[in-house]
Amino acid sequence: MSDAPLRVRFAPSPTGIFHVGGARSALYNWAVARQSGGTFVLRIEDTDAARNKPEWIDGIISALAAIGISGADPAFEGPYFQSQNADRHREAASRLQIEGRAYYCDCTRDMLKERTGSEHLGYDGFCRERGLAYEPGRAMRFRTPDEGETVVVDLIRGEPAFPNSSIEDFVIARGDGSPVFLLANVVDDLDERVTQVIRGEEHLSNTPKQQLLWEALGATPPTWAHLPVIVNEKRQKLSKRRDKVALEDYLAEGYLPEAMVNYLMLLGWGPGDDREILPYEELEQLFRIEDVIGSSAFFDVKKLTAFNGEYIRALSPAAFVSACAPWLTAPHATWDPRSYDEAVFETVAPLAQTRITLLSEITSYVDFLFLDEPVRDDASWSKAMKAGAADLLRDAANELGALSDWSAEPLKAALESVAAAHGLKLGKAQAPIRVAVMGRTVGLPLFESLETLGRERALARLEAARTRLESETPAGS
Repeated sequence: MSDAPLRVRFAPSPTGIFHVGGARSALYNWAVARQSGGTFVLRIEDTDAARNKPEWIDGIISALAAIGISGADPAFEGPYFQSQNADRHREAASRLQIEGRAYYCDCTRDMLKERTGSEHLGYDGFCRERGLAYEPGRAMRFRTPDEGETVVVDLIRGEPAFPNSSIEDFVIARGDGSPVFLLANVVDDLDERVTQVIRGEEHLSNTPKQQLLWEALGATPPTWAHLPVIVNEKRQKLSKRRDKVALEDYLAEGYLPEAMVNYLMLLGWGPGDDREILPYEELEQLFRIEDVIGSSAFFDVKKLTAFNGEYIRALSPAAFVSACAPWLTAPHATWDPRSYDEAVFETVAPLAQTRITLLSEITSYVDFLFLDEPVRDDASWSKAMKAGAADLLRDAANELGALSDWSAEPLKAALESVAAAHGLKLGKAQAPIRVAVMGRTVGLPLFESLETLGRERALARLEAARTRLESETPAGS
């Protein structure tokens, strides 16, 4: 590779969600550009007007910003819009036709089938020498070489060679004169002075055609790098119809952008040692596009979640409180906003920070503090409220209520005494207390939670749970 600054590009279509595969491609392009002191070009390929919406363009820009790719950085250029370059696309098509590198064709699929006897054979070059002029309905085809091969220099896949005889004369402009994606893509890359194209492997089959177009337009093709496909646990390519693939969905669920970036950078590449949790700045310096593997990369949601937990635990206390804020208000929070007390949350936040792996989990960990009554989770109730639970709740309320010091350690000692009297270990005795007070079998440490909730509310919930248990117990049983 040359040491000269590179110009790379990320060219998404604004047709909906921001795919995690696109996010990885963008991050690899960003790393390469910044490493070399080069430029990352954002181009919005918006020529399909029927499928484009302005909010999706805004979504692309905001999603890129969320993973650290921002127009505020001097390495960033754009966005450019493919639709605004339509005149240049037409000029290029016209030039290729005038120079004999392209020709008009009026063949239909039925005509080709009649000549070849097959629905599957490619175009047979019938109109090459007919000298047709443009008329509405006549497409323009690029005249591919009959001999030799087109060699693609790919930094990941080596130098795959494509026999020119296997590349049909492909369409570069439709019957209405509008250039197709292949030509528009090449012209835009030329105009934006792109020197390296890093994109998904699904585009590799188009690359020899695009390279032929670069050469026909008198330019040196870029260096290519085709990234491995990302697959699910069944080793199927991630699909928005089947899998959760939207970057926005992961962020909305409580994955930290920094964790997403770290994980996405490792989908097909690694720093060469056992380290995985690394800040982006270090990943950027270590990244080499030549070291990306060619085989498919597994998008392991469990591993991503583990990464996220590591990043959550690494936050400062203040940063953790700030990061949780969206999940402590409507629509996520189920309590009356007037019941929320930030000082109370800050008290238990360090306890939650070591336990959650998604920020969205924080709501269920602390809701017992801000609801008038704990949530009613029937599965937790059935699991914890076994025979003898009512007596345990009664004795616990009496023992805890007699304490003069309502803090974690005395609360623990008191419940240990109650547990011993019932022939139980502390862990077993905690379960009905936890469900009575917090509503669930899993949550924050019990005794710190009781301390924060306060004497009056905690004892009231123990009594309410005991009353419910007794009402559910058949008379005489």
